[in-house]
Amino acid sequence: MGVAQDERRLLTELFAEVGPDAPTLCDPWRTRDLAAHLVLRERRLDAAVGILVTPLAGHTQKVQDSYAAKPWDELVALVRTGPPRWSPYALLDDLVNTVEYFVHHEDVRRAVDGWRPRSPDPKRDAALWSGLSRAGKLTYRSSPVGVVLRRPDGEAVTVKAGPNPVVLTGQVSELLVHAFGRERAEVEYDGDPDAVAAVKSVNRSL
Repeated sequence: MGVAQDERRLLTELFAEVGPDAPTLCDPWRTRDLAAHLVLRERRLDAAVGILVTPLAGHTQKVQDSYAAKPWDELVALVRTGPPRWSPYALLDDLVNTVEYFVHHEDVRRAVDGWRPRSPDPKRDAALWSGLSRAGKLTYRSSPVGVVLRRPDGEAVTVKAGPNPVVLTGQVSELLVHAFGRERAEVEYDGDPDAVAAVKSVNRSL
């Protein structure tokens, strides 16, 4: 079983535990909204386009709302079973879903006080590092200074070339959560104070 499937299973188990109205870091979404987003993304490619294309966002919202209106157990089951076999999300599961499901799993885990980072896991972290190297180039693209992401073992990747580079150090999972704009991430900044402030203010959404 790949990391994407592991995260899907863990997330649906957490959905079942916390229910449809629990908070997430994707405020104002509750868990029902997040689950509906995941189902739409994998099962309604016509509506999924509106996630990134603003003029189509209205259609996307209508479809997402229709999924969110389903009974909670049914909605969670749709997330658990995943996309139909013909969907590119099924054919490219690890490539397109590993980061997505890890980050959204953390969106639910970290939305309540008392959360702690998960322990390192070689298999999971190798997959996340690969995704982070690609995604970080997009999420830090507007940084006015350079950005380097460094793991505790010293391996690093430059995701934004530029002056006065800032080095962010943390576990792979923490670097990934930070790269996707979540502030509840345990990372350390090393660099000129003004450059660090600039990185902290970057809009890290896709």
